[in-house]
Amino acid sequence: MHNNISRTLAVLGIFFTVILFSACSKQDIPPADESVAKPEAALVPAVEGKSQFKVCWSIYVGWMPWDYGATSGIVKKWADKYGIEIEVTQINDYIESINQYTAGEYDGCTMTNMDALTIPAAGGVDSTALIVGDFSNGNDGVVLKGKSDLADIKGQTVNLVELSVSHYLLARGLESLGMSEKDVNVVNISDADMVAAYTTDDVTAVVTWNPLLSEIAAMPNSTKVYDSASIPGEIIDLMVVNTKTLEENPAFGKVLTGAWYEIMSVMSAQDENGASVRTALGEASGTDLAGYEAQLNSTKMFYEAGDAVEFVMSEQVKQTMQYVAEFSLAHGLLGESATDAGYIGIETPAGVYGDENNIKFRFNPSYMKMAADGEL
Repeated sequence: MHNNISRTLAVLGIFFTVILFSACSKQDIPPADESVAKPEAALVPAVEGKSQFKVCWSIYVGWMPWDYGATSGIVKKWADKYGIEIEVTQINDYIESINQYTAGEYDGCTMTNMDALTIPAAGGVDSTALIVGDFSNGNDGVVLKGKSDLADIKGQTVNLVELSVSHYLLARGLESLGMSEKDVNVVNISDADMVAAYTTDDVTAVVTWNPLLSEIAAMPNSTKVYDSASIPGEIIDLMVVNTKTLEENPAFGKVLTGAWYEIMSVMSAQDENGASVRTALGEASGTDLAGYEAQLNSTKMFYEAGDAVEFVMSEQVKQTMQYVAEFSLAHGLLGESATDAGYIGIETPAGVYGDENNIKFRFNPSYMKMAADGEL
């Protein structure tokens, strides 16, 4: 999953570009299904002082629905209900989108749990996981050329986007075999160059995410030997928003959450309109309906708000964030002042991991619960 580095706040100069797909023309997105329940007319005034907001997203199976939400008018409809405006923008460079959010250019941004910790939170920007959309359940994987077992990776040069969730997945895979990164040679490569590099004789091992993963694994003499299905629930895809902005403008959180679950209802429908939406989202991300649905099959999508709430309320999220924090500390991603993995406090419903006096990343299921309870 996704997807999916501060990675010391871009000082490392690592960019998750998706230029590979920027040449793909945007397809016409079918209009929202008129049978879906519509919010009532604008009845709730926006919080005085701020009525315009900006969020951004980048290409990934679990974030493509924001494209439909923007082009179909669903986001606008919910914004109108609450008397605010939300601009939804696609940014082709994943890390750049997070950097812009961290710099205050956007009020919200799609990102993984790891990147939320290591970029905005590590940079001092208090951030909240407003919507937990899915977790990678096979969308991120390790592919070997000419070998069929993860143990065969020992001694190989492994190409991946360094300090990304791909790097984290590799570390977890090696750990499962009693190995460590000392047993391989990690080489950083842009995701935009991944497919081309793998076609060369010199590259025999890569770690990446879909749709690149599917393309590479389908090449001759290639085997996916490990993927995120082995660590379910650890690579989580989120809509992250600025905590202060959310606290001062609850309408902002209600609009995004209400719109998201209407989008989920439409795109997950097993009818002609649902298939049409998924087709358009697949084509917009550089594949087709079959390709997009294959990616959905390796993603645990939380189509229902109640399922997302149940996941966030579990002890697993806190444990996962401990794993992520430990990996991040070992790779210098929590900032120069960090002396232990708990340097940055991470608030979850199960409790706080890390420093309670330095909480910078929060999992807040209250808005998703409102959606589940029909209170938006």
